Amino acid sequence: MVDEHPGVDAIVEDTAEDIAEMEIRGAATIADAAAEALAVQADRSDAATPAAFRAQLRAAARALYETRPTAVSLPNALRYVLQGTSGETVSELRRTTIDRAEEFQAELEQAQERLGEVGANRLRDGDVVMTHCHSTDALSCVEAALDAGKRVEAIVKETRPRKQGHITARQLREWDVPVTLVVDNAARRYLDDADHVLVGADSIAADGSVINKVGTSGLAVNARERGVPVMVAAQTIKLHPDTMTGHTVAIEMRDETEVLSEDERADITGGNSADEGLVVENPGFDVTPPRYVDAIVTERGQFPPESIVTLMRELFGDTTAEPWEA
Repeated sequence: MVDEHPGVDAIVEDTAEDIAEMEIRGAATIADAAAEALAVQADRSDAATPAAFRAQLRAAARALYETRPTAVSLPNALRYVLQGTSGETVSELRRTTIDRAEEFQAELEQAQERLGEVGANRLRDGDVVMTHCHSTDALSCVEAALDAGKRVEAIVKETRPRKQGHITARQLREWDVPVTLVVDNAARRYLDDADHVLVGADSIAADGSVINKVGTSGLAVNARERGVPVMVAAQTIKLHPDTMTGHTVAIEMRDETEVLSEDERADITGGNSADEGLVVENPGFDVTPPRYVDAIVTERGQFPPESIVTLMRELFGDTTAEPWEA
């Protein structure tokens, strides 16, 4: 990776690798790490000229951007930092980049707390929420409800193949929230016991479609049939401005070994590792149409999915030029 991105600091390369390998996960955590990596790049840059500094910074941003195409919080973090980089000297460019990254991180920290307060207003005392995957935004709504003195219980889907639901269950138990952990295929059975489906999002398109961990769309369809409202908790860093110009959101395909280990493949194919008759598909995400979503909760309030484009235009305008491609 270092050869692909000359002048990029090793910390940036390590951060990019950790994001790609999901050692750093969760949209807010990814965005925070990306902003921090750009600040480190700026601080450690050995560029002798402003042009060289900008080139290194763009290369660092590109190295980070290429890791996770679906997690839009990552490019949004990069946009925020790079668009605030200004100055006529290397020293000025370094200072403004670091200041901008710190500003982004401070706003990010406050955003999740504000989002949680908004989402908690939709939860009543004694409600049961069903979760899918692990979302710190979704859990911030539960935490704020608990802080307000409400009792909340949770039905947590394991979320195969990586079982991110176990992380959610662990966090909820630390808060002393009663948890029922179920396999993904049992979701429909337990929806009758749920008052809300509460999920996060990796990206939200201009039409209000929600891109989240694969399995979200099926859960939302079942919830609508059962009359259980679906609440999506998502900071505005997860809004996908490219979709305003007709771009579709790329769905990440992950390594097949998350689904089928090499030993399991060998068992199925009789030891023939070159057997092309067995194909494993492992999409990381799917798309939930807006008609299956009741509300999108952000730090700026709650919105029906069809109106999210108004907020998107307010935040990003109509341009989607990428500063790392300049």
